[in-house]
Amino acid sequence: MSTQGRQFIAVPIAVLTVSDSRTESDDKSGKLLAERVQEAGHRFVEKVIVPDNIFEIRAVASRWIADPDVQVVLMTGGTGVTGFDGTPEAIRPLFEKELDGFGEIFRAISFEEIGTSSLQSRAVAGVANGTYLFSLPGSSGACATAWDKLLTHQLDYRTRPCNLVELMPRLLEHRQNK
Repeated sequence: MSTQGRQFIAVPIAVLTVSDSRTESDDKSGKLLAERVQEAGHRFVEKVIVPDNIFEIRAVASRWIADPDVQVVLMTGGTGVTGFDGTPEAIRPLFEKELDGFGEIFRAISFEEIGTSSLQSRAVAGVANGTYLFSLPGSSGACATAWDKLLTHQLDYRTRPCNLVELMPRLLEHRQNK
């Protein structure tokens, strides 16, 4: 991956922690993502914690999707297989397009770190109203893996041969002719 020849573009990013037990004082994963966003030079917009309830998750995600000042939403938590894990079910109906490769690549990278336990992850990503949404597992290790090995590169305009930032101006093309 090359990052030569282009200027960095700071992207406005919001972070959503989905948890029935985390608070602002012990939310390691949400804090990690907020720190990584800022360290990379992006514009950190807001961080919110909601319980693992599809309607509360969807409400916050929908608010950010409707906000032109948010271009990326990073969600952590609720991607497992237990009865309370509902983040994919909450956000998939909001997607105009799903980025299948994100979950596939995330699980492949995770396999190298945690072996077959990676199959328990239901990490997903998609696009809604010109906003990228990424749903990550709740562990801080998984969030670090997703950011360090995938998101930092795809959310950097300088990454070649291509990245998600360069596509942002085209995400709403289908609406321009209406």
